[in-house]
Amino acid sequence: MLHSNPLQKDQPAGKKFITMGEIMLRLTPPNYDKIRMATSFEASYGGSEANIALALASLKVDSTFFSVVPNNALGKSAIRALRSSDVHCTPVILSTPEETPTHRLGTYYLETGFGIRPSKVVYDRKHSALTEYDFSGYDLRALLEGFDWLHLSGITPALSPNCRQLIMDMLKVAHELGLTISFDGNFRSTLWTWEEARDFCTECLPYVDVLLGIEPYHLWRDPEDHSKGDVKDGVPLQPAYEQQDEVFQAFIERWPNLKCIARHVRYAHSGSENSLKAYMWYDGHTFESKLFTFTILDRVGGGDAFASGLIYAMMHNYRPMDMLNFAVASSVIKHTIHGDANITDDVSSIRNLMNMNYDIKR
Repeated sequence: MLHSNPLQKDQPAGKKFITMGEIMLRLTPPNYDKIRMATSFEASYGGSEANIALALASLKVDSTFFSVVPNNALGKSAIRALRSSDVHCTPVILSTPEETPTHRLGTYYLETGFGIRPSKVVYDRKHSALTEYDFSGYDLRALLEGFDWLHLSGITPALSPNCRQLIMDMLKVAHELGLTISFDGNFRSTLWTWEEARDFCTECLPYVDVLLGIEPYHLWRDPEDHSKGDVKDGVPLQPAYEQQDEVFQAFIERWPNLKCIARHVRYAHSGSENSLKAYMWYDGHTFESKLFTFTILDRVGGGDAFASGLIYAMMHNYRPMDMLNFAVASSVIKHTIHGDANITDDVSSIRNLMNMNYDIKR
C-alpha cells in the first residue's frame, strides 16, 4: 500500500506504523462548563489508537490508521481530521447501511474538570460502525504487509465480539509477519468487566513485544492455584521502584517474548495539577524516569501520548533512559494541548521538556 507524506520528503526512510481502533466524535462544553448546563459544544475527534497515529504522524513517522466509519458526513469528517494531520487513511472502510445497519459514528462527551473538580466522560458509542462490521472475510495479511510496527489496545476488543476476534486475528497475523507489536490494556469499566478484560488481554500477551501498562492481565503467583493470588495484588497505584521491578520481572518470567514493559504513574494533586513519572523494563533492567509536575489544560489522551512517545523513541533507537523520559515528556506536553492527541510537531520541544528546559524559544 503506497503512501506519500509531503512532510517526509526530506526525511530518510523510516519504519512504517499502523494501528486500528475506533475514532469517535468528541463533544466538549466550552470554558469548563458542566454538560447539563451547556448550550454549545466544541467538536473534535479522538480515540486511543487514532491519538497515537496522530501523534506519530506529527513527528513525521509514516503512520496509518485502520477503522470502520459510516459513509456519511460524520464518518467523512473524522477521516478528514486524521488526514489533515498527515495520517494515512487508505485502509479505512466507509461502510454502507447494509454493512453496518445502525450506521453511526461513536460519540463521547467530555466535561473538563477544573481545580478540585475532576473531568468526566459520557460515552454514546454502542452499535457504532466498527462494532457492526463483519471482518470475517477481510484480508489482514494484505493490510499488514509492508509495515514494521502494529499498535493495538484493550479498548477495541471490549466493544463487541467481532472486534475481539479481529484483534486476536491481527495479533497472530502481525506476529507471523514479524512486525513489532505494542499493546496497551487501557481498561474501560463502562465497556466490560475487570475479569473479562483480564481474561482477554492475558490471551494477547504471547504475541506482544512492547507492553504499555501492567493491567488488566492475570499474573498469577501460581498458575495452577489461583487462590495464592496475583503478583500485582497489594501493589499501590504509585509503587516504589522495588515493587515495580518485582512486577516487571514476573511478567518477563511468564512471557519472555516481551522486549519492553512501560507504565506511567500519576499523582493527582487536584483536577488541574498533576505529576507524572514512569517505570520501564528494557534489556534486563528497570528504569525510573524524572518526575514532572504541571498544570492541566486537557487531560484526555495523556496515556496515548506516553505510548506514542515511547514508540517514537524506540523507533529512533534512543538510549533507555532517554526513551522513558521522552515518553513522559510527550505525555506532559499533551496535557497542555486541547483535543485528544499530542499534535506537537517538533521533537526538539519534547526533548527540551525531557531535559526540563522551559526557556522561551526565539
